[in-house]
Amino acid sequence: MPRYCFVSQVRPDQLDEYRRRHAAVWPELLETLRDAGWRHYSIFVGDDGLLVGYAEVDDLDAAQAAVQATDVNRRWQDEMARLFAHGARPDENWQYLDEAFNLDDQLAAAAREEDR
Repeated sequence: MPRYCFVSQVRPDQLDEYRRRHAAVWPELLETLRDAGWRHYSIFVGDDGLLVGYAEVDDLDAAQAAVQATDVNRRWQDEMARLFAHGARPDENWQYLDEAFNLDDQLAAAAREEDR
């Protein structure tokens, strides 16, 4: 299962609002994400506004396109844009990170080596 991690930057003066909005994401948007194939999607945010997101999707481009084609996502992104340091739609300004370590993958590889 492909895993994706991304970072962005919430404006520090908007952290309370960001957290409030994400404590109760619109049900229609949650269903849209699920139906587009997003799994194990989590967002972490630090007190300085650093945002780190994680998701698993079979096809990131297709999943993003499916979500971005919806009105509910357009409305959500437009409302969230003012909370971000870059002032643009957050889903268009993610910086993806390469995965350097995964515990489960390495444990599985070690077990395969032991079985040889």
